Amino acid sequence: MQLLLLDALEAIDRFFVAGGPVLYPIAVLAFVMWVLMLERAWYYFTAYRDDERQTIAIWEGRLERSSWYAHVIRDKLISETHIKIDRHLSLIKTMIALCPLFGLLGTVTGMIDVFTILSVTGGGDAKSMASGVSRATIPTMAGMVAALSGVLANIYITRKASRERKLIVEHLTLDH
Repeated sequence: MQLLLLDALEAIDRFFVAGGPVLYPIAVLAFVMWVLMLERAWYYFTAYRDDERQTIAIWEGRLERSSWYAHVIRDKLISETHIKIDRHLSLIKTMIALCPLFGLLGTVTGMIDVFTILSVTGGGDAKSMASGVSRATIPTMAGMVAALSGVLANIYITRKASRERKLIVEHLTLDH
């Protein structure tokens, strides 16, 4: 088991060396993005239920729910709940958008390496050029994979947030 773990770490190290230094920000970005998405999923399935129950209890505990003042309180409760539901969603979307941009940065830096090698060797050193090409393609792939995985997870999280926003509005009924 320990040998398998060491082999995996060595393969990851080779991947990062071949892809260049831009892979480190992509990895950090993907890690933070996934932590935030998992936190949102955890919130929707656990802590949100308590927030929802508490909000509904506050609203149902009111004796009067038809005046202008009651409408303002209802709007405040809905707004506070929406803020909790939507926490980190815009940050997650921004991180998803940044992943391919960092991949593109890796592409540009890798191509600069290729052109530098071409200018120094005149195109005669294929091994050195291949190293630059891998530094150009690996970050692009890593950025796209991170973004694609984030997009798929974000679709689910966004739909869940939208559904919960609609449900809380329906639960806080007005007396006419």
